Amino acid sequence: MSVPNRRRFLATSAASLPAATYARVPGANDRVGVGLIGYGLMGSKHLVTFRDTPGCDALGVSDVHAGRLAEGVAATKGAGTGHADFRKLLDDKRVNGVIVATPDHWHAPMALLACAAGKDVYVEKPMTLFVREGQGLVDVAAKTKRVIQVGTQQRSGKHYQRARQLLRDGHIGTIHSVRISQARNVYPGFGSPPDRAPPPELDWDQWLGPAPKRPYNPNRGLYHFRWFWDTAGGQMTNLTSHELDIVDWVLGLHTLSAVTSVGGRFTLTGAGETPDTQDTLFRLEGQTVATSMRECSRGPTPPGLEFFGTKGSLAVSRAGFTVTSDADDPPVNRIPGVATGHPAGGPKPVAKTSGHLTEPVVDRTGSVDDQYREHAKNFLECVRTRKAPNSDVASGHRVATACHLANLSLRLGRTLMWDGVNQRVVNDPEANAMLGRPYRAPWDREIQSVIAGNQ
Repeated sequence: MSVPNRRRFLATSAASLPAATYARVPGANDRVGVGLIGYGLMGSKHLVTFRDTPGCDALGVSDVHAGRLAEGVAATKGAGTGHADFRKLLDDKRVNGVIVATPDHWHAPMALLACAAGKDVYVEKPMTLFVREGQGLVDVAAKTKRVIQVGTQQRSGKHYQRARQLLRDGHIGTIHSVRISQARNVYPGFGSPPDRAPPPELDWDQWLGPAPKRPYNPNRGLYHFRWFWDTAGGQMTNLTSHELDIVDWVLGLHTLSAVTSVGGRFTLTGAGETPDTQDTLFRLEGQTVATSMRECSRGPTPPGLEFFGTKGSLAVSRAGFTVTSDADDPPVNRIPGVATGHPAGGPKPVAKTSGHLTEPVVDRTGSVDDQYREHAKNFLECVRTRKAPNSDVASGHRVATACHLANLSLRLGRTLMWDGVNQRVVNDPEANAMLGRPYRAPWDREIQSVIAGNQ
């Protein structure tokens, strides 16, 4: 189907046809056919996970790199066909759902086009590149009645589910703050190779897609796309988004009201735009969330994600979680100098109470592979049952929005006050203008036709 004809199809079909006619919805006992778009680091993991999940058939792979496409097709073990153009995969009526594991700038556009083509979608995080994409995807998913699972697989981890239940049951008391930390050392960076002709096996124009036209550079391409604003959001939308997703799952980022982020590209040399140092403070209703990211100093291994409550704390990672209880000691005993004695009239110590404010817990049952498998199984179940998945499109939008606002705060150099109801930054026209971005032609017309057809 040509691009103009496809555009007319997308603009009319999503608006006029019931969702059941887009693609056959599998029954509870049916096999689900899936196709993969983007056979990279995450895509290769997803393909094997879905391929080996009972009740699932890996029927197709699409990639703009010929070598990766060949590897992906081989990984289907003879069941899948290869497509250099992902739209051919969307035309395959055997495919019920697609996995979008491309660079970030393609996530939302491909998910939108997949919904219009009648496919359910498993989309890698971050779900979007900028805020306005998220609301468009939420609306299109609702109108087309498509299932969207975001690749924040921690929600499907059993120990994460246990930790969440403890937190929501008040095991550490009233939660008032959260701390997120990521650190590694990649100093001095990845160099500054000159622009050059793209390798013959890579369709660079298709790789860029809706992103601005740029000359090929190996440090803008495979994997390294993450360090440029055109195609990604740095570690805020990469690593931090996973932890913010758990914050949303436990506390709800719908109460987000202010974001302050500071940092910059202070020490990394060579090509790249996104920060190597970033500290962010999110204000929720009754809680603060502080994040810290370092690219040029590892130091002691940070705990990752910690919730702090009035009885203690809970630190959770993909390997497990630990509840640390505070001592059951009267507050007056914690005043400096009380133990050795204040001058006359000062506070006096009282008898200590033995024990803890809550029960300590150590859980080391986490398995990264299990989290991927369970997330895939949850998506496939929802394709069959039409239930909401563990990481649905609304949560993906909330989490990505928080990340994008943090990056905007850093780039603009000021605190942003967020009105979540109206999806706007309060009294800041410049920031609001940056909530959206133009798409490059001809993708702008194709993507906008989907959104317009579902309004």
